[in-house]
Amino acid sequence: MLDTPIVSLTAYTTPMARLMDPHCDLLLVGDSLGMVVYGMDSTLGVTTEMMIAHGQAVVRGSQNACVAIDLPFGSYQQSPQQAFQTAAEVMARTGAGCVKLEGGVEMAETIQFLTQRGIPVIGHIGLKPQAVHTHGGFRTVGRGEEAEQIMQDAQAVTDAGAFAVVIESTLEPLARAITEKLPIPTIGIGASPACGGQVLVGEDMLGLFTDFTPRFVKRFGNLAEQVDKAVADYAHAVRQRQFPSAEQCVGLPKGK
Repeated sequence: MLDTPIVSLTAYTTPMARLMDPHCDLLLVGDSLGMVVYGMDSTLGVTTEMMIAHGQAVVRGSQNACVAIDLPFGSYQQSPQQAFQTAAEVMARTGAGCVKLEGGVEMAETIQFLTQRGIPVIGHIGLKPQAVHTHGGFRTVGRGEEAEQIMQDAQAVTDAGAFAVVIESTLEPLARAITEKLPIPTIGIGASPACGGQVLVGEDMLGLFTDFTPRFVKRFGNLAEQVDKAVADYAHAVRQRQFPSAEQCVGLPKGK
């Protein structure tokens, strides 16, 4: 267990990255942007071009944190060679420090292929959003036979050369056991306080994304209400011709 946990949040834009960067060790350009930014039902419709565009934006806003970018569904599962081509393009065009990909035992060969060729990789086990249909929906995993498979996934990702692994929506005792076993940091999201770090979707943590709130999310802000009030105040001021006032108009004396 790390003495000081890794602090990580998702970021998709330059302004948000600039606000998060001073406080975070890792900024993740997650394919969750499909749902949070584009209103998709899942992450499956996200493209490599979308990840690159948002990755470029976050890298521009980051000075200190490591920036990781998700490889989107369909861009790496076919073969290690496909994964390398995608990862190399993502890193070359964004300047990110590493990529993240989902999968355990079945992706070990790919992770090894990438790391041996100079591409740092974060693994992702437990609930894998890109495999949400085979998981039976967004749910907590790690019960019964799943537990042994997830433990095997964790070990396979580690042995393949990943330098960290995200554990998502996994029963706490299992996530704790994985963390205690692995020599690399674990980063939990709906997993365990024992993990080597924690990650949340930034908009969830800030209370900006309100379509649904997973149990593992704690809102440290309620910005949706503040945005709603600010927009309502703006609309009222415009309709009452209170905005713009002289202060906002060039060529008029202020206060008139």
